[in-house]
Amino acid sequence: MKNYIPTIDISPLIKNNFNSTKSLETIKKIDKACIDVGFFQIIGHGIPLNKIIKICSVGEKFFNSPNTNKLKLAPKKWNKFNVNKYRGYFPSDVNGKEGLDIGDLLVGKKYSKTVKNQYIEYLNLNKAFSKSSIDLLKDYYNLIFLLSEKLFQSVITLYKKDIKISKLAFQRLKTLSTLRFNYYPNQTKPVEISKDDGVALGCETHVDSGIFTILYQNKKGGLQVQNRNTKKWYDVPFNKKALVVNTGLALEYLTKGKFKATNHRVLWNKSKRLSVPFFFEPSYDFKINNSFLHSNKIKKDGIFYEKFLNKSLEKFVEYQR
Repeated sequence: MKNYIPTIDISPLIKNNFNSTKSLETIKKIDKACIDVGFFQIIGHGIPLNKIIKICSVGEKFFNSPNTNKLKLAPKKWNKFNVNKYRGYFPSDVNGKEGLDIGDLLVGKKYSKTVKNQYIEYLNLNKAFSKSSIDLLKDYYNLIFLLSEKLFQSVITLYKKDIKISKLAFQRLKTLSTLRFNYYPNQTKPVEISKDDGVALGCETHVDSGIFTILYQNKKGGLQVQNRNTKKWYDVPFNKKALVVNTGLALEYLTKGKFKATNHRVLWNKSKRLSVPFFFEPSYDFKINNSFLHSNKIKKDGIFYEKFLNKSLEKFVEYQR
């Protein structure tokens, strides 16, 4: 099936309010993509390509630096001198790829100690990055967070909800949203063989935990999406100007299964490549419940998102602390 993964120009959402004719048409396309596929590519997203390329360069420079430099940011599991347990650098022997998880860069050392939450960690990037690189990371985190928020707000207009309610769920300093760099070195062997079709994989079949994941691929990397009905796998086309968006388990829960989290995987490939996903996730103390978009009142019951995330991450080796 050609063009199984739709490409949507979201510039009307960036330039106009959600009530304009073009914006409403765009929102309906997003709605259809979330229901039918759970994956779509966006263009006209407002983040300049040169900024995306620069952020990829920051990641590549870090992963090509000596191990001693990278381990400065490793969680305590891999560097006993560090206090961070959740975010930071994890080596390739964990699951076949190197990674770097960065939380909200507004979080300072003093604030993280005050909050005392396992996911709200101060990561001292000065140990491994230059000031100019940190500035680029801060700028990109802000841009991708605002874009994620815009996508979520567009979705909830379909439920005739005031977009201000998104502020209840996504508070800076409390958000568990994560900017990640995935670096696939020359993988000598696959991380697993698919049980579906026997294909060698560089990243196992999984679904994401949060609301949306917004991904940039710096080259064709073998990302595939599974059709929920036929179970057939489809390639996500590479478009250097596009960002790939997929729905997560939290959004599936909030929409009572209307938007389902979709299985995806990465094929084994011996060439080096980088991907930069942003996991848009609620505040740790937001009580997630499926009345959020289906009730005139926001109920105070439900499960704290922190616990929801804990359960979702159990199967991922890099988070088994």
